[in-house]
Amino acid sequence: MKYSYLLFAIILLITVVTSVFLIPSNLANKNVEPEFFVGVSFCGNTTTQAKLLVDRTKEYVNLFVLQSFPISRNESAIYEICDYAVAQGLNIIINLGTYDKETWDWHYEIFLNGKTRWGNQFKGVYYDDEPGGVQLDYNWSAYFANETNRAFFERILNNPNMTHMPPLVQMYAKIESARVNGTAPQDYELEAKTFNYFYREYSAFKNMSRAGIKTFTSDYALFWWDYLVGYDVILAQLGWNNSYIKDITFIRGAARLQNKEWGAIITWKYDEQPYLDSGVELYNQMLTAYQAGAKYVVVFNYPPTGDNPYGGAMTDEHFAALEKFSNDVMSTSAMRVTSDESQAEAVLVLPHNYAWGMRKPDDRIWGYWGPDEKSPQIWNITTRLLLQYRLRLDIVYDDAAFPVEGKYQHIYYWNSTLPQK
Repeated sequence: MKYSYLLFAIILLITVVTSVFLIPSNLANKNVEPEFFVGVSFCGNTTTQAKLLVDRTKEYVNLFVLQSFPISRNESAIYEICDYAVAQGLNIIINLGTYDKETWDWHYEIFLNGKTRWGNQFKGVYYDDEPGGVQLDYNWSAYFANETNRAFFERILNNPNMTHMPPLVQMYAKIESARVNGTAPQDYELEAKTFNYFYREYSAFKNMSRAGIKTFTSDYALFWWDYLVGYDVILAQLGWNNSYIKDITFIRGAARLQNKEWGAIITWKYDEQPYLDSGVELYNQMLTAYQAGAKYVVVFNYPPTGDNPYGGAMTDEHFAALEKFSNDVMSTSAMRVTSDESQAEAVLVLPHNYAWGMRKPDDRIWGYWGPDEKSPQIWNITTRLLLQYRLRLDIVYDDAAFPVEGKYQHIYYWNSTLPQK
């Protein structure tokens, strides 16, 4: 019996020592551009917390996302944290929020000089958050009904000297006409133009695009249009009680046709503690995204909870799941080889600019409108094809600039008739 205990102890010791020195091969050589990035976001309050998070994860991740509002107001802290992460061999993405006249000048300098200071380990800038989701879920009815806003829009519409109406003013006129006359929209061209106009004309976002800075954001809807306005990488938010299989089919299809990169950020399941799902489900979501072809997988480590030394919501259970995932997929390609669903064999093509949320049958279109006469048919065919193909399906939009012909084995259109089972 004593011999058995001794033998077990020796085996355990060998296992522990081996795991300490086993660094996944994709993480070992920091001079080679990884094919896949796995990491964690820092959303805490201090440089000490950030460095502890780096130290906790640096042996099994290759990406660190700085995503802290308090730190975003402290230039020296930003440099201290990023310098430390890079020195430990990690790639970095910097999220300092959106345009703020008090901080933008020096924020932009950090972005412009990122490659000079951190080389290829500076992957880019995470700018803004959920642009498509905000568009979809914003209370546009209250916005356009607001007396101050209505007076502003009416003044512009009635100004004879206005030769060019901004898209948002045109959108107000379209919605007002529908309200008064009961007319349904015939198309959604103006809605798409309005969304695009904000990012192309009014945002500091365009400065980064012109400077060639790689831009990231995360979203839970309307990925197609996030790419169209100029984002280079979109991270689909997985973890909510939505169908993340459906989300992946939307984001991967958009990225494939528009020749962009995509990834996943594992976010909350709950809006209170413990916020994140279990370690097992965290692992499953990361693995699903990876096998579906994601280039980036990040765990959203927010908010700071209790006396968590890493300034986030991740517990030992989540760190263990992240380490297991990294060891499983980064040290070998076997996980993707045995279940490679990175390329869809079928595609569903939805109508041009049909930005319907599709989380439920009565979801909004562009946030302005309820479902229309096409919606039930689209809902039904999407449900059937997802059941048939799951991750072997992409969902895209009819757009002459991004044809589907020759890219998929099976092409379905929203108004196709499927065989009855």
